[in-house]
Amino acid sequence: MTKPLWRPSRDRIRRTNMAGFMAAVEKDWNVGIGDYGELYRFSIDEMEKFWHSFKDYAGVIAETWGEAVLVDAHSMAAAKWFPEARLNFAENLLKRRDETDALVFWSEDKVRRRLSHGELHRQVCRLNRALAAAGVEPGDRVAGYLPNMPEAVIAMLAAASLGAVWSSCSPDFGVSGVVDRFGQIEPKVLFAADGYHYNGRVHDCLGKLEEILEHLPSVKTAVLVSLVRRPPPGGMPPKVQPFESFIAGFDADDIDFKRLAFDHPLYIMYSSGTTGAPKCIVHGAGGTLLQHLKEHLLHCDIKPADRVFYFTTCGWMMWNWLVSALACEAAVLLYDGSPFYPDGNHLFDYADAEGMTLFGTSAKYLDAVGKAGLEPIDSHRLDRLATIASTGSPLAPESFDFVYEKIKKDVLLASISGGTDIIGCFVGGNPTGPVWRGEIQARCLGMAVEVFDDDGEPAYRRKGELVCTAPFPSMPVGFWNDDEGEKYRSAYFDKFPGVWCHGDYAELTEHGGVIIYGRSDTTLNPGGVRIGTAEIYRQVEQLDEVVESIAIGQDWEGDVRIVLFVVLRGGIGLDGDLAARIKSQIRGQCTPRHVPAKVVQVADIPRTKSGKITELAVRDTVHGREVKNTDALANPEALEFFRDLAELRD
Repeated sequence: MTKPLWRPSRDRIRRTNMAGFMAAVEKDWNVGIGDYGELYRFSIDEMEKFWHSFKDYAGVIAETWGEAVLVDAHSMAAAKWFPEARLNFAENLLKRRDETDALVFWSEDKVRRRLSHGELHRQVCRLNRALAAAGVEPGDRVAGYLPNMPEAVIAMLAAASLGAVWSSCSPDFGVSGVVDRFGQIEPKVLFAADGYHYNGRVHDCLGKLEEILEHLPSVKTAVLVSLVRRPPPGGMPPKVQPFESFIAGFDADDIDFKRLAFDHPLYIMYSSGTTGAPKCIVHGAGGTLLQHLKEHLLHCDIKPADRVFYFTTCGWMMWNWLVSALACEAAVLLYDGSPFYPDGNHLFDYADAEGMTLFGTSAKYLDAVGKAGLEPIDSHRLDRLATIASTGSPLAPESFDFVYEKIKKDVLLASISGGTDIIGCFVGGNPTGPVWRGEIQARCLGMAVEVFDDDGEPAYRRKGELVCTAPFPSMPVGFWNDDEGEKYRSAYFDKFPGVWCHGDYAELTEHGGVIIYGRSDTTLNPGGVRIGTAEIYRQVEQLDEVVESIAIGQDWEGDVRIVLFVVLRGGIGLDGDLAARIKSQIRGQCTPRHVPAKVVQVADIPRTKSGKITELAVRDTVHGREVKNTDALANPEALEFFRDLAELRD
């Protein structure tokens, strides 16, 4: 492709936060920064100067920063950022106190609410005092088993204001999935909802809550948030009290924010848990705040007048990422439920009704909108929409086309990629640069991202492992109950000693961008040739008959053969002609090595609670191995479609 799909106007570039920050860096350090490439290089070569300037530009509130920016930089796993700093995460998200919108909440078509910045501050203040009265102190864990609703944000901020550690999962988790996570971290207080809406139905959570509490003896108080009914029938279970009662009698005044160390634990996040017990990843307050502010202010160009949305649940790191937009003094738009209820236009209706400026979603959602034949460019105004962000899985080149042809022509399409492990992004958007079809725009500022071959050598414009060669502020503080750091070092630093290996199969492009080909632990390896699964999905899902697909490597006759499973549109069966067209599409657009040995139709594909398809779980099922912790899956019953398949016996 010789031309980009989109390029920002000079006026738009001039008005970006990125341009303002470039000017600030030039003034701070008497250097010339002419474009994003030069700023990126400065952020890597002069990492301490970069982060020093950024904290000032972002206006981060801290009691003190101290002199040191980074110590032990030579050892990524041991590096410490701003070791003398004292700050509070919640204080930085509650700077604004006027009566403009801070939170807007839609629960499908059932519930709509809004809270101003002033009301959010008052609610957090009352809950801060209630939690303190309940004995919550710095370092204690406070957990949320909640939909993506205002009380989840309020509870997180109140916990963080006290220096407590917040951890959450969504209410569609089963009892075992919740206990597998929260049981490891032993929360003192649990917030839970009475239920949630999904696809037009009410799903009750009270029964699960009672069972969960039986397995969490550490919980001294459970606070019930009403969403689907009030009051709950049959009275309250033991240890449970309504949210309104819990905060009753506590005044809304100034909050006594506990200013603590830069790496004081803020969040405990979880690995997917589909191949073993979920790992508990601890993230620090300062690193999370700086990373999110950098991504929001610079890479997404969020300003105080903006209205920021990401389709997520409280069980995915994008929820944590989304609510940090409050630190930019922007409004956060929350949504809980099915994105296709009551119809596929619902989120675009939300965008119009609330003046959405950033629309964040998954690659699968954009593909589903396209396959549903929707054309928001004709049906909706989207007049304030400036950025569409996509993550969760690689965004296919055809989805890039769809966004610009069928959603909006003048918009920044920011395909982003990172992970729970870093509670942020390695690669993402650049509002001052062009968007090239099929490419993530840039390596993120301050992230020394490279691609290595199997020998640990740089592989420019060749596929390999995505790595980071220098420390960054949002590296985990560590893993829970891993005092010696062995699990932490093993997870990221074993493959290339001293270098963070993220587990993505990637390529750096001639435009300075990045292509992600899928997870490297699911990379296919027929005949010793590495193939990213996303390369296959991009081709197969162009066919109208195919709704979704998943590919695995099956051990076969001393080698590995590719097996492709497809979900087809209703009423369509896989015959020889369609299988041949699928293989022809892959062969013609990829290589003969990409062509699956078998194409098999299935009724559904298993996915995690955050919507990611699970190649490893399918691969284990096909090979007759146990899939552990199926509670981490949104639809574990789908695994049965892959068990003992006759089609895979020859």
